[in-house]
Amino acid sequence: MFKKVLIANRGEIALRIIRACKELGIETVAVYSDVDRESLHVAFADEAVCIGPRASKDSYLNIRNIISAAEIADVDAIHPGYGFLAENADFAKICEECGFKFIGPSAEHIDLMGNKSKAKDCMKSFGVPVVPGSDGPVKDSAEALQIAKEIGFPVMIKASAGGGGKGMRVAHNDVTFVKNFEMAQSEAQNAFGNGEVYIEKFIEEPRHIEIQVFGDGKGNSWHFFERECSIQRRHQKLLEEAPSPFLTDRLRQKMGEVSLQAVSKLKYENAGTIEYLVDKNGNFYFMEMNTRIQVEHPVTEMVTGIDLVKLQLMIASGEDIDLKQSDIKIHGHAIEFRINAEDPETFTPSPGLIDALYTPGGLGVRVDSAVYQDYTILPFYDSMIGKLIVFGNDRAEAIERGKRALGEYVLKGVKTTIPLHLKILDNHKFRSGEFSTDFIDRHFK
Repeated sequence: MFKKVLIANRGEIALRIIRACKELGIETVAVYSDVDRESLHVAFADEAVCIGPRASKDSYLNIRNIISAAEIADVDAIHPGYGFLAENADFAKICEECGFKFIGPSAEHIDLMGNKSKAKDCMKSFGVPVVPGSDGPVKDSAEALQIAKEIGFPVMIKASAGGGGKGMRVAHNDVTFVKNFEMAQSEAQNAFGNGEVYIEKFIEEPRHIEIQVFGDGKGNSWHFFERECSIQRRHQKLLEEAPSPFLTDRLRQKMGEVSLQAVSKLKYENAGTIEYLVDKNGNFYFMEMNTRIQVEHPVTEMVTGIDLVKLQLMIASGEDIDLKQSDIKIHGHAIEFRINAEDPETFTPSPGLIDALYTPGGLGVRVDSAVYQDYTILPFYDSMIGKLIVFGNDRAEAIERGKRALGEYVLKGVKTTIPLHLKILDNHKFRSGEFSTDFIDRHFK
């Protein structure tokens, strides 16, 4: 096992990794920008190194400074968390070249899955169902329109190097297609420095369901069942739960087996998530694979009882994992609420000083957060304050426990998404499990 690990991140995920390391007897090194000096991940790590000024490009995205910090602290490995450099293949490669184990998949797998069209071709070759569409990026709008007509409208125009909903446009007919195509290209170029886009069939009223997977890089692999991620706004997840209220046992087994087959054939190492669109008839289609730990990993931990961050560390250190797929079972139901410093109606960021804070507790309640009273939510980074995760014996109990816990959550000084989550839990369509990815647009305009 590693002796010392550097966490190349901030906020709640950095704190989450520090906790897992402490339980495994691993020393930790935090990195921070100059405005994050008073953050909890800095306070709770064994050591901390400042890596630059507040702008992400000068600190948390500054590979040179992070590697220098790792060398100064003499660490064995680097954990990237999620966001920032977590899915940067160059960073993973540089870590390994400099003698630091990158706690995640190989640079080759990050690069492969980071290109959405290449990832789709790869998964298709492994027998994973994919959405009908173009074979890779299209060369121009004329070729794209021809493909759109062949597979039938509506279609989705998507950035090849995309993520987070950027460079994505839906065209419902050939009249609006060219305009949406050009807008998607422009967004992709601005966001990723790559204007390539591809075309695929738009699945109407889909569910967004993802499978948590792990591999040890030696051909052994496991899946930890699914997470339902359909409650989202502009392709950004707001609430996740496990298991999905939509999947039957048969469909759950099939999606797990297909995902496991892909991970095994890739000889994938460490944590990953294979994301699918699932239509109302139970047909599922590969969307993308995230090559990192996910924000929503706690709901999987709650229903399986397995610490996924510890598992990341154990696999990366080369330990043999004494775990069979048959050992992994679902118990009860968990829901995660992303608590963001945002106006709950307009979603406008609401940075500022937290002048009163009380976090909920009790049976089946977990809060993953790195804020405290008199902490200032900074405008320079993601607006997420933390995550409230609740567990119940079944979905009905988890919903009621969620309402109780959200009602206890006192956070004053900034606006938060707590009121929105309470409204979601009271919505009859949510409570019955009858929803799709357009739930927020349909019910909360």
